[in-house]
Amino acid sequence: MCFLNAKETREYRGTLKQPGKDSPYRETSVEENLELLAKMKEGKFSEGECVLRAKIDMASSFMCMRDPALYRIRFDKHHQTGNEWRIYPMYDFAHCISDAIEDITHSLCTLEFQDNRRLYDWVLDNLDGFNKPNRPHQYEFSRLNLEYTVMSKRKLQQLVEDGLVSGWNDPRMPTLSGLRRRGYTAASIRDFSDRIGISKVDSMTDMAILEATLRDDLNTVAPRTMGVINPIKVVIENYPEDQIETLQAPIHPQNEDMGKRDIFFSRELFIDRADFKEVAPNKKFKRLAIDKEVRLRNAYVINATTFDTDFDGNITTVYATYDAETLGKNPADGRKVKGVIHFVEATKAIKAEFRIYDRLFTLENPGKNDHFEELINPESLIVTYGVVEPSMADAKPEMAYQFEREGYFCRDNQPSNELVFNKTVGLRDTWSK
Repeated sequence: MCFLNAKETREYRGTLKQPGKDSPYRETSVEENLELLAKMKEGKFSEGECVLRAKIDMASSFMCMRDPALYRIRFDKHHQTGNEWRIYPMYDFAHCISDAIEDITHSLCTLEFQDNRRLYDWVLDNLDGFNKPNRPHQYEFSRLNLEYTVMSKRKLQQLVEDGLVSGWNDPRMPTLSGLRRRGYTAASIRDFSDRIGISKVDSMTDMAILEATLRDDLNTVAPRTMGVINPIKVVIENYPEDQIETLQAPIHPQNEDMGKRDIFFSRELFIDRADFKEVAPNKKFKRLAIDKEVRLRNAYVINATTFDTDFDGNITTVYATYDAETLGKNPADGRKVKGVIHFVEATKAIKAEFRIYDRLFTLENPGKNDHFEELINPESLIVTYGVVEPSMADAKPEMAYQFEREGYFCRDNQPSNELVFNKTVGLRDTWSK
């Protein structure tokens, strides 16, 4: 039992260049130590008044081996045992013993625990019950560092406590609960782990690798649907006012076994605001513009004729005509229509909230900055309100969908009276430099 205070303990420990000094309590008898330990357990000493230390070597070249603390006093209430215990083991003492009790053979740690392996082995070497042939061994590897986020639990906790994210399961967080809520699949995370492998060299991992594994998985399994994130209304003036047409669209164009879904077409539709311009800005613009034709996905060719605006000049309604002979085929006169945009029929459309996520930080390696919390990307979450196909009313939480031309989304797994979809990943790599 050692009664040196914190300052004295640091002084006695020495430095990397100078050996430490033995504590004046180092030669206390076993009997007296056991008696003091019992009092310590009973709470008869105050926090910080004493610690139980291992008797190893104060001249060791490894600081962790200079008589490290094994037990310290804490009067905090334990979530399971309440106030029964007043002493708690240090991590380096409990770690190896827990592994041995649970029959762990390979205890994997990050590189900062490399020196601590000596203490790990020393504890097991000196406990007869755990010094056996199949005892655990510690192996170190570099920690996973993802670009534009932090992986330190302490820093992640600060983000939560400071209200910079909504919680540990915020979809921008690199936690399993956050990734799950955003729509990451178990298969994609396993694939990511296989791709990056294990290394003893610290490095930053490109976020594009993580997203590529997810995109590869979702491309094969995610049903297709249509959602309009920033809607404006289109009125098809030459379409019958009271008619609603039921059309067919593949649930997955590369997997016929998934079948088809019903989509609807009528006089009034919603398209995305980004898919209409009064005048096409350039020849590469393959969307809707005045006197420019475009095909609605799985439906007809339409041609914009005019539009309405509000007092601020924002477009509110686009008027168009449709070619009734172009369902599933090209125009009969041979004219070429190059652009294809998605839509949702207006009368059956269901309102939805879309949460568009981006990188959490503005710097590639925010963890190196002392004030990393000041580097939060103000556009890491953008909320918009739009519409989806009526079949999406039954979308299950965490179920992945490809919103055609927009990306992969999943329904949020938190209770809500509204339909909320989290954007999981875009259709293309946006991270590559």
